[in-house]
This record gives sequence, structure tokens and C-alpha cells, in this order.
Amino acid sequence: MSDPLKHECGIAVVRLKKPLAYYQDRYGSALWGFNKLFLLMEKQHNRGQDGVGIGCAKIGMPAGQPYIFRRRDSKKDSLAKLFRKELKELQRRHRKGLLDQENPDDLRKNFDFAGDVYMGHLRYGTSGEFDDGSCHPYLRRSNWPTRSLMVMGNFNMTNTSQLNQRMLDRGQHPVFGTDTQTVLEEIGFHLDEAHTDIYHEVRDEGIAGDHTAELISERLNLAHIVAESAKGWDGGYCISGVVGNGDLFVMRDPHGIRPCHYYETDEVIAFASERVPLMTVFEAEQDEVKALDPGTVMTIKNSGEHQSERFAEKVDPKPCSFEKIYFSRGNDPQIYKERKAMGAALVDQVVESIGHDFDKSVFSFVPNTAETAYYGLMDGLRLYRRKKVRSDILEALQRGELTEEKLDDLVLRNWPVGEKIAHKDIKLRTFISKESGRNQLVSHVYDISYGVVGEGDSLVVLDDSIVRGTTLKQSILKILARTKPGKIVICSTAPQIRYPDCYGIDMSEMGKFIAFQATINLLERSGRGALIEDVYKDCIAELEKPPEERINAVKRLYADFADDEISKEIAAIVYPEDIDWHGEVEVLYQTVDNLHDSIEGPSGDWYFTGDYPTQGGVAVANRAFIHWREGKVGRSYDLHL
Repeated sequence: MSDPLKHECGIAVVRLKKPLAYYQDRYGSALWGFNKLFLLMEKQHNRGQDGVGIGCAKIGMPAGQPYIFRRRDSKKDSLAKLFRKELKELQRRHRKGLLDQENPDDLRKNFDFAGDVYMGHLRYGTSGEFDDGSCHPYLRRSNWPTRSLMVMGNFNMTNTSQLNQRMLDRGQHPVFGTDTQTVLEEIGFHLDEAHTDIYHEVRDEGIAGDHTAELISERLNLAHIVAESAKGWDGGYCISGVVGNGDLFVMRDPHGIRPCHYYETDEVIAFASERVPLMTVFEAEQDEVKALDPGTVMTIKNSGEHQSERFAEKVDPKPCSFEKIYFSRGNDPQIYKERKAMGAALVDQVVESIGHDFDKSVFSFVPNTAETAYYGLMDGLRLYRRKKVRSDILEALQRGELTEEKLDDLVLRNWPVGEKIAHKDIKLRTFISKESGRNQLVSHVYDISYGVVGEGDSLVVLDDSIVRGTTLKQSILKILARTKPGKIVICSTAPQIRYPDCYGIDMSEMGKFIAFQATINLLERSGRGALIEDVYKDCIAELEKPPEERINAVKRLYADFADDEISKEIAAIVYPEDIDWHGEVEVLYQTVDNLHDSIEGPSGDWYFTGDYPTQGGVAVANRAFIHWREGKVGRSYDLHL
């Protein structure tokens, strides 16, 4: 992805099924679970580089002993530093004789992260100030283990203000306005209620003392608590939480917008945002790692008993397409296959763009995430050319014109040529992202391979998506133009991004989308600017309706334009300025139909079509346009009318 884009976070959960002594005996370390947690997080570092957090719960700790622990860090390279710090503390205590790290019982008592339940979170900060306090997991402490709660997740709620109002209506006093705090407090409220009800039951039965806590723990129905909490949630989420007694839950939103996978043996049950980390860390086969069903919660009692229950009505799944296009690691076998298919789906548009002239065309990609799709594009182009060559050979044979020279011309010439043109300077990219206002450096984010493109050739470059077009205009096209091609064709494996996301991706300000900018330009230039004001009024009117009656009024802006009209205007917007090159720029986008054909199973497409899976998404789209029209900045689900 040429434009930097923050997005969904990552989770990792490890629930041990055996005592620590078992892992000491079999694997040589009672910290086997702690180590697995680190590996699961490291294998998902692509999902969050702004901060990390880890948590641990110990089951059955005696009264007076701590049982739940948390660490968070938002500094650079925080993942490795956080785990290293804990292990250094362990070694320090061992050297001082405060614990024996070869003794599982001693570790359990004296090292915070020698426990039964491990939780880890990798975070992208998508708005505002970001520090340790913004990192998951969030923790709610009590002197009752069955009222203590630690929660983390990969999610965004579209209706946080309404959820906070629900707490106010109860008489609560929420301090923070984030959806994470809201989720924590909502689950905490229902946990408190359940705990109190059970406590009164147990008391009325004449049971007291240590047995009280034991019975409360046994009778606690975490699935019911979570189901009650989730009523009214509107968003995409994968959320995990652990109660102080060791009861664990992992849940996924009804539409399956956010991903969640799990793996289970007789030793462990583990969860992660992506499938491949579980396969790699536990040496599991693909079919051994399952996807958690949308709208279900898996609960694991401190006894080890677990079950999956539905907490919401079954609806059509709409998993995030950008997981397939960009976010998830490409070594997942299914995602790898799908990304190649996305590249191959662009063949017809590409061939038309170069005028079927492979002999004067060079094909490449924007590193690094478009590489897999590029292989698919090249496979598709070669297949296309093979079919054409075969047809031409047969025709020449029938006409008696199949000479050795003709055969050489057909077979040896005019085949797709692939080259690596652009090379990303990772260190410079990182520096620029941290030093705002250094536009003069942006053009140097990529280096170029010289001498592989003939002057006047068509240079076709594949990108996985084009969101804002900023890097394309300020950097990539300027660099590509140095090769002096006659034409530069930028291809996006994703369709035109026209609408904001509100389920976890940092794509919420409509005015930043280049497809939106192009559409506004077309409306104004064609004398239809009045439609902009009409849509603005319609959006306001829609937000005054009951949620179930709302429609996405922004769709009217795009209704009268074909995709290629908008693409041509995008090409004009991103055309590089102030350079000694005057060739042609063309921008090609994947079609929505081809995207769906490339992906196995259902996929969400609201960023492209405006067809949101929840009513909260519809409201966000309307509100985003209002904010653009009124000149407001910020996420459209943080600002309110």
C-alpha cells in the first residue's frame, strides 16, 4: 500500500490445559505458555506497531496472593522490550535467590507471568494522543477475583456515545469516552450484577467463608454476561477477556468483520487474529486451525470446560476485504491464493491499456504488499499471451504461413516482461512518518531500478490499493517518470475507496479519499455542483430518522459516473508536477465483482459500495459527508451532531 494506513489491531490468547509442571517436564520450561504468547504476537507484528500489552491470570491462587497481572508499553520496539524486561526481572530474582526458575510452583508464586491464561495485544493508534494508557488490555480490579476483569480486542464501535449514554442512564459515571473503556465497563457492569445475584443466592443457602467464592466462581455464566453486554453494540470486533478466577471468553461480531482463529489440543487452546501464526507457532496443519464463527462467544471455565454459544442472531457474514487485500500476512495459503487471483483479475484491463503490445511494456509492483498480486497478474498475462500465440500459430498453419521466422516471432517475442522497478527505503519511510511536515523527503521513499524500461515503453505498476493518492503523486509517479516511459499505468487490486470505514481501519475522513475528490471535481466541472448541497441536506435528514430506516445518502454523488470516468479524474489529480516528463498516466481499479470472484467465501465491500453491514456504518457515512461539507476534521464516529 503506497499510502500509510493504520488499521485493525492483533490479539493473541493462550490458555494452558495442564499444570505448569507438565510443560516443565515435557518442554523443559514452565514458561512454555509465556513463550508461545510472545511468538504469536511476534508473528502478528504487522497488525500493530504503536504499542503492546500483555496480561496473565493465575487460577486457584490462595487468598492474599495476587492472581491477575498486566504490562503495557507504547515505546519503540515495545514488543521485544516488554518481554525482555519481564525475563530480566525473572533472572534477577533467580540470581538473588528469590525464586527457583526450574521449580514450577516457585515460578507460579513469585513470577507474575507464570500462569494459566495469557493475553497479548498489538495496537495501532488511529487517533489522538497515544501512550501506555491507550494500550490494551484494560483492567478492572476488585478484591473479589470473580469481579476483576481484563479485556482486550481488535474492534471499533460506531455508537460509543450511545453506549456511554446507556451507562449514564443507569446512574454510572464513565470517565473515559473510548469504545475500549465502554466495552470494559459494560461487561464489568453485567459481571457485577451476576456476581451480586449469585452472592445473595449463596448467602441465602447458608454458605459462608471460603466456599462462597468457590460457588460464585462455579455458577458464574460468562457467556450470558457477555451476551447481555453485547446488546446494542454496533461495530466490528474480536474481543477477549478474562475474569480474575480464570474464566476466559473470546467473541466475534455477528458479521464476522474482524477475524479470529483458534487452535486446540489436549495441552492448550490458543486464539489469534490470523491463522498462520497459530499454524507456525504450534506446528499445526491448516485444517487444524478454525475460524471462530461470527456472532458466537467461546467461554472456557477455570475448570477447563469450554463451549461456543451464539450471543447474536445469525446474519450474513461480511468479513473485512482489506484483510485479504492488505492487512493479513500473505503466507496464509488461502490469502496467498486470493491475492494472486486479484492480480489475475486485472488482466483484461491491463491488456487493453497497453494496446496488446507486450513487446513495449514492462510490468512491476509497488513493494511490498502488492508482490503476491503481481505474481497473479504475471501468470494471467502469460496465460493470455499463450492463448493468443496458440491461436496465431494455428491460423498461420492453416494458411500455410507458419515459417521458422514466424514461429520465432510469435514464441520468442512480445511476452510479458516483469521487473522490480521500485525499492522501498524502510528507514526513510519510518523517519518521515515520525517527522511531519517533511514533504520534501517524500519523493525519496522509493529507490528506482534504472535501465530496465525502454524510453517510450508502457510501465505497468501494481499497487494493492489507492486510498489518498498522496504518496502516488508526491513520490511514486515522480520516481517512475525518471525511467522516461511513454505511459505509466497504475493498477489497484482493490476497487475505488469511496466511503469511510468505521470498524477499525483508519479511513474515516471522506475528504481524504482520492475517489471522492475526483467525484466532487467531476460534479463541479459538469455544472452539477448543486447535488453536493442536496446530498448534504439528505444526510442531515437521514440522521434524524430511526436507525433502521436510514439509507446511505452519499451514494447519490457517485450514481451518474462510470468507474472509468472517476479513474480518469484520479489520474489527472495524481499526475506529477514540476518534473521533466510529459507522458500519459492511467489509473486502473479492480471491479467489485472481480474482487468478490477472487475471494473465497463472503467479503465486506462497504468502503467501495457503501453497503454497510450495520446501521452504525450507514450513520457514519452520512455523518462523514456532513463533516466534510462543514469543514470538520476527525473521525466521523467521534464527532457528533
